Amino acid sequence: SRTRGLLIQIREAIFQLKDWNKDIHCSDDYYCSPDGMKNLAASCMLIEAIGEGIKQVDKATEGKLLIKRPEIPWKDVIGIRNHIAHGYFDIDGEMVLDVVKNDLDTLLAAIEFFINKSA
Repeated sequence: SRTRGLLIQIREAIFQLKDWNKDIHCSDDYYCSPDGMKNLAASCMLIEAIGEGIKQVDKATEGKLLIKRPEIPWKDVIGIRNHIAHGYFDIDGEMVLDVVKNDLDTLLAAIEFFINKSA
């Protein structure tokens, strides 16, 4: 189904974010080199894509799927996408690092739960 396909793409984006940022330990790691800046920009793109994917999943399931995992602040996941999409030059390496280091594991668990339920 389309929803399952979106969920799989979201899962892949989470894996990429985790991989790309495994050597980032503080936000200065983004700012100290051209590669760090590219990583920050690319990470923002993936966070934006994840938020957009979540928004599409919610729409496709008429709001009935995401509520099954209320521990995830879904509005915030979608909201960070809007923040990045509409305020790109306000992007804060601290915010991106916080998402990558603190939010991806719980989000990944929820996405995998939905993928397994839709199998």
